Amino acid sequence: MRPLIDSLVVKFIEPMLKLNQVHHIAIIVSDYQKSKAFYTEVLGLEIIAETYRKARRSYKLDLALNDRYVIELFSFPNPPARPSRPESTGLRHLAFEVDDISTTVEYLKSKGISAEPIRTDELTGKLFTFIADPDDLPIEFYEK
Repeated sequence: MRPLIDSLVVKFIEPMLKLNQVHHIAIIVSDYQKSKAFYTEVLGLEIIAETYRKARRSYKLDLALNDRYVIELFSFPNPPARPSRPESTGLRHLAFEVDDISTTVEYLKSKGISAEPIRTDELTGKLFTFIADPDDLPIEFYEK
């Protein structure tokens, strides 16, 4: 019986990794200028820093949402495409919380971006929809 007690004690006092928050999400884009315009002019993210890395022939764009650093956009010469559909292993989508899903869809429509039909999350009862960024990365808008 003693080994069972010892193993439980070890598990109980074993420290856990403490994560504070998601620091940022990095996205590699195929057309830097087009994606920069989408994320800043359509989604409204703020530019914190923009760096051209000559040795890599690559841009790095740091973006913030409500003054909080959240996304890095990277450009590289000829990056391979990553399939979004059918769904595949890896990042599934990027999601943003919004106050009103209908207002969000109308705004997107005014920018020439069509959204999927608004759906209701069967687990939470919240409304949501999807669009795609310039590289077909699914972007979800989820009502608060």
